[in-house]
Order: sequence, then structure tokens, then C-alpha cells
Amino acid sequence: MLTVAFFAIFLLSLLFSFVLTRWVRDFASRRGWVAVPSQERHLHSKPLPRLGGVAIFISFSLSLLAAALIARYIPALHATLALKKLLTILVPATVVFLLGVYDDLHPVGPYVKFAVQGLAATMLFTGGLRILNIPVLFGEHQLPSFIGLPLTILWVLAITNAFNLIDGLDGLAAGSALFSTLVAFVVTLLGGYSLVTVMTIALAGAILGFLRYNFNPATIFLGDSGSLFIGFLLSALALAGAQKAPTIVAVAIPVVSFGLPILETSLSILRRLISGRPVFTADREHIHHKLLQHGLTHRQVVIVLYAVSAVFALLSLFLLWPTGSSLGLVLAVLGIGIWIGVQRLGYLELGELGRVAQRTFEQRQIVINNLAIRRATEELKLARDYEQIQRVLEAAFTCNDFDGFHVRFKLFPGEPHPLGAVEPGAPMRRADVSFHWYKTKSSALDGLALWTLTLDLISSSNRRRGSLMVHRLYSHRDLQLDINLLTSAFPSVLADALDRALQHSVEVMPSADEDEGFVAAQAG
Repeated sequence: MLTVAFFAIFLLSLLFSFVLTRWVRDFASRRGWVAVPSQERHLHSKPLPRLGGVAIFISFSLSLLAAALIARYIPALHATLALKKLLTILVPATVVFLLGVYDDLHPVGPYVKFAVQGLAATMLFTGGLRILNIPVLFGEHQLPSFIGLPLTILWVLAITNAFNLIDGLDGLAAGSALFSTLVAFVVTLLGGYSLVTVMTIALAGAILGFLRYNFNPATIFLGDSGSLFIGFLLSALALAGAQKAPTIVAVAIPVVSFGLPILETSLSILRRLISGRPVFTADREHIHHKLLQHGLTHRQVVIVLYAVSAVFALLSLFLLWPTGSSLGLVLAVLGIGIWIGVQRLGYLELGELGRVAQRTFEQRQIVINNLAIRRATEELKLARDYEQIQRVLEAAFTCNDFDGFHVRFKLFPGEPHPLGAVEPGAPMRRADVSFHWYKTKSSALDGLALWTLTLDLISSSNRRRGSLMVHRLYSHRDLQLDINLLTSAFPSVLADALDRALQHSVEVMPSADEDEGFVAAQAG
């Protein structure tokens, strides 16, 4: 008999929603209460009404009223419809629904929304629907109110706004919510009939009737009135269902069944924090936007994400019979699936996070390379001839990720030409002296794909001595060096070392009477 009653409640809610959604759509269109595609992130091309949540709320309420009438003839059903507990959920849910309606007509800021939702969550808490414990962190010990209240508010805010966040494609938020609602229905049905069982089956019917008009191409949007109401109601029903459920069921099943909106919310917050943007800013980088960028059509994206929601729902049901192996299997499948899926989406922020993690593992090599440059900087401060400068530079660049360097410096009037610094076979020019070094066996990197960094050599006396060019072959391997070490003190120290080497050459230069051959070489 109860099965027939649940089926009747579902059909009534479905019928109410089917009729009311069409009426709300036409009424909102006549009054001009439509969403105009005015921003780049909007995916619809023509104005559409946003008050679909009104139809869902009224249908849900009417189906609960019908359930109360049916319960008069079914004692087992009547026992589940406790008025006090119903009002504990329905009153704050109505507050959130009215907030959504107002936001659909007159947009409000995120902090106003959070304040009203926090108030509604507090109403749940005072009514007895609260987070009692977190076994992973605190074992089975019951949490005190000053901890339970913030956690309850956080849970409600997270789930409520998670469903609001994924409401970016026709039918996406409503369809994902339908899967989560059916999971909650099955869990409470197997755990014994309760008020949550009646409310979830009524909500499922209301959502399904609305989807007839909201699936692509939609003629009405869910709006904040719908997404906030559904999200809040599901968070409240999860709290209500957790009161008598085993610990793992109470904690894990709601989290897993809300997998898609929770994943979307977590990714959005994480990537905005990484990129330094405000957390509440809007963008076109949600999961559904990324799938659209990969070439899928609007409808294909929705179907793919329906499949993802179905997988989350199915995995959550495996936790109805929790064992060590089943829990481990579910967590492994979830972790691998999420990791592969997120990698395929190609978020730049997560790629940058991966690069930082990779550099953390390679930090030892980075430290070695950095120390080589630091050591070379200190040794150049003491260098007094060209051979010593060359040895210092070669030692510094042999163990880092550069493939060669080329030092070119000019002589000022009165400075002698250092014969030891001339390249073999190169003509001797007073204004252009250079030496180079390459890791490869060839004498140059000509013809190879490489990039070059050129640093001006300006001495501490503010005199431009020349330049240092460092070369690196193109590679997928990151540069294992803090480039700031090369661009800060190193060029100036090298320029000063070249100055000292020239001065040293002047000091040891033989006179014309002592070595006429040397003078002849200079003249040549």
C-alpha cells in the first residue's frame, strides 16, 4: 500500500509541475520577467523567463498537501508526516526560495545571499537538523554546539550554492539534482520509511515535470528561485536522513551523491584562488564551458554530465553496505575518475599547480644549480685574469640546464687587446673581444632550435662593458634554475671582473723594448 502511495505522490507532483511550469513560463514572459543574454558567459540567444523554481516550489508543496490527505487512509504513511519536522524543513526552505525569487527579479549580492542562507541554516540547526559528529576527524564523539552550528551552516551554504553554480546549461542543475534526489529516496526507503522518503519522492516528481520545459532547447530557466531552493532542500534532507543512519551512510553518501556540484564548486574556488581572481567572480571556465570548448554540443554536454551524475549516484549507493573493500573501491574509482576528467578539461590553473608540485620534487636539482651560480658570483669577485673568468663560467654552466654561453665585451681607448681571449681563427678587432663555451661537442649551436637570453654587462662604475648571452635548446623539461640569480648581481660582477682582467693585462704588459714581437702582433 505504501508503494502505491509513494507512486501516487510522485505522479501528482509530476503532473502539478508539468502544468504549473508552462503557466509560470507564459505568465513571466507576459510580464517581461526574462533573462536577457547580456553577458559573454550567457549561452542562450534569446530572452527566457527565469522563474522555473516557482513551479517546482508550488508543485512540491501541493504534492506534500496531497500526501497529507492520502495519509488519512494509510496509517503507516500518516506516522511519517510529523508536522513539526515538516515545518522545520519547509519554513527555512521557503525563506531561501523567496530569496531566490527576489534575486531573479532584482539581483542581489553574494553576501546578502549568504546571510539569508546562513539564517535558514541556523533555523535547521535549532530545529534539530545538525551535523552531530565527523567520525573521520573526531571519532564518534558528539560535537558541541559552537562547532556543530558553523559546520551545519557551512554544509548548507556549500550544497545550496553548489547547485546554483552548475545552473549554466539547459537542464543541467535540475537533472543533476534529480539523480541526487533519487539517491536520497532510495537510502531512506531502504532504511525505513520517514518524512524524508515522502519529501524526496515529491521533489523528484517536481523536478522531472520541470525538465520537460528546461531540457535543451529550454523555454524556461530554473533561476535562483529553483537552484537555491533545490540545493537547500537537498542539504536539509541529507541532515534529516543522517539522524538515524549509520555513520558512513550519513556522511559519505550525501557527499558522493552531490559529487558533480561539489566538484564544480571546489574547482571554481581553487582555480580562482590560484589565478588571484575574486572567488565570487563569474567566468566561462566551468566544467560545462570547458566541454563546450572541446567541441561538444550543448545537448551532448548535458548528457555527458548527466552520465557523470549517474556514476556519482551509483557509487554512493555502494556505500549502503559499507565494508573496508567497498569503501576503498569507491574512493579509488572516484579519485582516478576525477583526476582523469580534470586533466582532460585542461585548466591552466591546475596545470600551473602541477608545475609547482613538479618543481617541489625537483627542488634538490634547482638548489644545486642555484648554488653553482651563487658560487660563480662570489668567485668572479676575486677573478683577475681571463683564464680564471673562463674557468669560473664554465664550471657554473656545466652543471645547470643551459647549453652554452657567449661573452662579448668591448675595449675602451687605451686598453690593450687580450690575446688569450680571441677566438681561434677570428680576426683581431680592438672593439670586439669574445669567448664562448658549449656543452655539445660541436663548436657552436648554429642550426639548432634554441632560445637565447642576453644580459647587458654594466659594471659597478656604470660603464657598459658588453653582453653575456646564454643559450638553451628547446626542451619540454623546465629550467631548473632561479633565473633571478642570473639577471640580478651576476652581470655586474662579471663586468667588474672583466675590468680587473683588463687592468691586470695593462700591469703585466711588456714594454716595446722588451718584446718587439708583441708590439708587432698588436699592430697586425
